[in-house]
Amino acid sequence: MQVKNKNIFKFRSDCPISSALDLIGDKWSILIIRDLCFFGKRTFSELSLSDEKIAANILADRLKKLEEYGILTKGKSPENKKTVLYTITQKGLDFVPVILDLVLWGARHLDSHISAEAKQFAKKIKKDKDAVIMEVNKKLASTGQLR
Repeated sequence: MQVKNKNIFKFRSDCPISSALDLIGDKWSILIIRDLCFFGKRTFSELSLSDEKIAANILADRLKKLEEYGILTKGKSPENKKTVLYTITQKGLDFVPVILDLVLWGARHLDSHISAEAKQFAKKIKKDKDAVIMEVNKKLASTGQLR
């Protein structure tokens, strides 16, 4: 997938880790991808209601950045043309294993700060990470949330 505007972002180096962090290394971008992939959120309003309480201007900035780099797309709702829907792309879906690894790391090292539900999810990932990835992929494809 081509980048719409290559001049929007400046990368610090040609290192793939550094460049990936330049694009999706901030907490908000990762949480937006999480919400699209795991919590079925699709609108600006839904994304703004996340527990982490992202400010509207930061959310708008990150959504634009993620769209420019082909991590998500935006389009109009078929039911209400005024409603903008955000949809994860295959490039964004390819980030899911990284999110799952963050879940596993958090469950291992931040045990006292995570919910029982998150701990259960970590156990599921640890048991069969590939099955979880396939489940997310199928869910998003079947609900039209994957472009």
